[in-house]
Amino acid sequence: MAAGKSWATRSAAAFMALAASAGCAGGTTGDSGPQAGSGRTSPAASAPSARPPGPAGALPRPGEVGRIPVPSDGLPPVISSIPTERKVVFLTIDDGWEQDPGFLAQVRDRRISIAAFVTRDAVEARGATDPTAQGGRFLGAGKWGYIRDLRGAGATIENHTLTHPNLPALGYERQKAEICGTSKLIRRHTGSAPTLFRPPFGNHNTLTRKAAKACGIDALLLWTATVQPGGKIAYQVPDKKLRPGDVLLLHFRPGLSRDFRILVNKIKRRGFEIGNLDAYLKAATR
Repeated sequence: MAAGKSWATRSAAAFMALAASAGCAGGTTGDSGPQAGSGRTSPAASAPSARPPGPAGALPRPGEVGRIPVPSDGLPPVISSIPTERKVVFLTIDDGWEQDPGFLAQVRDRRISIAAFVTRDAVEARGATDPTAQGGRFLGAGKWGYIRDLRGAGATIENHTLTHPNLPALGYERQKAEICGTSKLIRRHTGSAPTLFRPPFGNHNTLTRKAAKACGIDALLLWTATVQPGGKIAYQVPDKKLRPGDVLLLHFRPGLSRDFRILVNKIKRRGFEIGNLDAYLKAATR
């Protein structure tokens, strides 16, 4: 499958980015950093520190990962979880409103693998703020510079549209403009085009998948559980437990640094690892 090649190529690029940023670590993991609108991220980002080589997160073992079926229509697959029996979960985060330097420091210093699905209006703090993001200390504090810092810390930067619309209510051309426009922005600001797309609210139709393919997207990624304030996990299964291969959805919201720390510790206490999404997708699409 062509998607496997794209993920493989980007995994190599992520490895190089991590190697290049090996001297960038240190700083606080608390809720401290620049004031909103300063256009800068934490000064601690340039502090030297040793970093082991290679991508962050658990990597798949030989034969561990099941196959993700190739859709018969030739369009990108819609994925909600990774087919594995290993106790590993995957962390994703949407929008880009609250650009908390404490969150960035945790991703970098603890080498936590995440995929960030960014929206232009959120990253650039355009227009009306999402009500759930209001009251944050770092709304638009670093803009695309913050997203570049996340990528330098090992995160992958993925597509979540320009304006966060309900895509099925739009025609093909408008959906394509939302997706392609975001991919172009991400490439311009980070040097790497996204290969994954998360439709706002999880809503999509066949036109969404056609538009995503036209914009160079390999797969639509949904989720199996959401993370609420305080690091609480809201499950979509009756037994209310983490399951191998779960994809967890967070948002760039007030208190992100604290909530992320609680979440990561909770995952580890339950005996789960945080997996490298790129590597697992590559294994699942070979």
